Amino acid sequence: MRHGKKINHLGRKTAHRKSMLANMACSLIEHKRINTTVAKAKALKQFVEPLVTKSKEDTTHNRRIVYSRLRQKDAVAELFREVAVKVADRPGGYTRIIKLGNRLGDNADMAMIELVDFNEVYNANKPAKKKSTRRAGKAKKADDTTAKAAPAEKTEEVTPVATPEAEAPEAAAPEATNEATENNEQEPKNEKE
Repeated sequence: MRHGKKINHLGRKTAHRKSMLANMACSLIEHKRINTTVAKAKALKQFVEPLVTKSKEDTTHNRRIVYSRLRQKDAVAELFREVAVKVADRPGGYTRIIKLGNRLGDNADMAMIELVDFNEVYNANKPAKKKSTRRAGKAKKADDTTAKAAPAEKTEEVTPVATPEAEAPEAAAPEATNEATENNEQEPKNEKE
């Protein structure tokens, strides 16, 4: 019987298994997809998805938790900078496992595990989804704010436009002042003559 055996030990001791999964997770974050056996891919999926969820909120505490699991600064930095931005609106399911067939040497089941948002083949034709809300209260508030914002925009658009006739006296006024200053300068010269 297999009561309570939730973890696939992958034929390794605990320290070896954790190190292997950390290295595979760093490779997955760096290369966005890796080839491995199906059993390791399933174990990696359980290992890396909580870390991606942690990366969505960039706090010092979350960075330290992720670093304690991955143990590579570059992988943590890339996870929080690039990967977190791409998966920000995804509620889960950040990885995908695609079975590839059997390996030639030992006939092991092989699979490719990849980050879903970084696959250009599947995501090329999909338009950007509009975010939907599950609760009616949030949807009402969003509608109220857009209804209030719309009249404010209309009042801003209706502004009096200056006509060229109204601008002409302003433009003429500086010229008149220039002429007056020139006349004032000439008058003292005339007085001396």
